[in-house]
Amino acid sequence: MSQSYQKGQRIFHEGSPALGLHCVNQGKIKVTKASSEGKEQIVQLAKGGDVLGFQSVLTDTRYSTSAVALEDCVVCFIPRSDFFRVWQSNVQFSTSLMQMMARALGAAEVQMLHLAYKPVRERLAGALLLLARTFRKGDEAEIFSMSISREDLASLVGTAKETAIRLLSEFKEAGIIASRGSEVTILNIGELSQIAALYD
Repeated sequence: MSQSYQKGQRIFHEGSPALGLHCVNQGKIKVTKASSEGKEQIVQLAKGGDVLGFQSVLTDTRYSTSAVALEDCVVCFIPRSDFFRVWQSNVQFSTSLMQMMARALGAAEVQMLHLAYKPVRERLAGALLLLARTFRKGDEAEIFSMSISREDLASLVGTAKETAIRLLSEFKEAGIIASRGSEVTILNIGELSQIAALYD
């Protein structure tokens, strides 16, 4: 069953019953987790072809994260019972899902290390690279543009909105990015990669 979501609309909510998997058909989605103070942290970015909610469906009865459309999206829903039926009967499907879970775990570990050890400037460079890696289409040139709110960018980096805005201005002055409204354009991926890798 496919459903359309408008930009800003919630696809599933942290703490609500995990009724099934959500397969992204098209569009961009942020997956978030609330801190103990209620502050939103983006833990994953998703695009067409990605599957959301599988950890919760496999391990718990409630979603451990929330998913919100970053732009208009089409998402397919697979009920929990259908998922487990295919899981038990299709070895190739089970193997693919385990590989997906392993990749997600690896990405989460890297993000945790970055948040713990990297200064904010390097984390912002890494977040911009992550946006480009996740959402750039294969045929696009080196220059990458995307519309993202400063709140979402700060949430992805794990910093205050004001800090993200100040550092974006520094990157803009250095000619690494251009920005107009909510749109950010990466002009120099090589320079961003160097900044992001400073503390690796």
